[in-house]
Amino acid sequence: MDKNLKFSIIIPFQQPSEYLYECLKHLQRLSYANYEIILLPDKKEILTYHKTKVIPTGRVGPAKKRDKGVIKSSGDIVAFIDDDAYPDRDWLKNAFSNFQIEGIAAVCGPGVTPSSDDVFQKASGWVNQLWFGSGGAGTYRFTPRRKRFVDDFPSMNFLVRKEDFIKAGGFDTHFWPGEDTKLCHEIVYKLHKKILYDPKVLVYHHRKPLFLPFLAQISRYALHRGHFARILPVTSLRIGYLVPSLFVTFLIFVFFVPFTSEEFKKQILRR
Repeated sequence: MDKNLKFSIIIPFQQPSEYLYECLKHLQRLSYANYEIILLPDKKEILTYHKTKVIPTGRVGPAKKRDKGVIKSSGDIVAFIDDDAYPDRDWLKNAFSNFQIEGIAAVCGPGVTPSSDDVFQKASGWVNQLWFGSGGAGTYRFTPRRKRFVDDFPSMNFLVRKEDFIKAGGFDTHFWPGEDTKLCHEIVYKLHKKILYDPKVLVYHHRKPLFLPFLAQISRYALHRGHFARILPVTSLRIGYLVPSLFVTFLIFVFFVPFTSEEFKKQILRR
């Protein structure tokens, strides 16, 4: 049993934002004390928070930033969180208890929409939580559900043993988004270890507002999922992942196609 695991909290970002400051404020209040924070901005920044290292990376993608953060870390567990998210006070404490279970390489949990988000952000969070809005994945990725084993999870709230992260090859920088899907695949199907989802390993994740920012984000995810359905079918070739695309197609057909039809135009001209 690991009685004093050290966590290295790794946060990639381009430049500081209000969301990042919010995240850092909540990290200072964690109930589990044995941790460090590794911040990975594009260029040198002055961020004098307790237990914090700032490591400039240059203009590289999130996957490369996270890999560099792991190399510079001193913890037993690397804990990934996005700069537009912040943790529950017992985030690490609850994760620690799960790492005491034999065979657990990684622990993850939901990213809940904060109450401070505006109505457009909450609307996109609501869409993510619906089964047909996320292919079933969002029902536990974005709102707390029962404890379970998973084989795919986003890096916005993902904690993994450093030794297993390295054995799995880290984040594949050829993929973004999707590097987290590749990492999870290697952990489960190459290392034959487990990823445990626990609703108590909780963070709050600010949403992209409807409509254009949210749709741009979802389209990137759809492209990576389609690619992985071909190269990693065991985790990505699932009917649930087709549901959001089918749902959007249905909406377009029902609400937009009639407005472009010749019959519709004729009816408008008659009035």
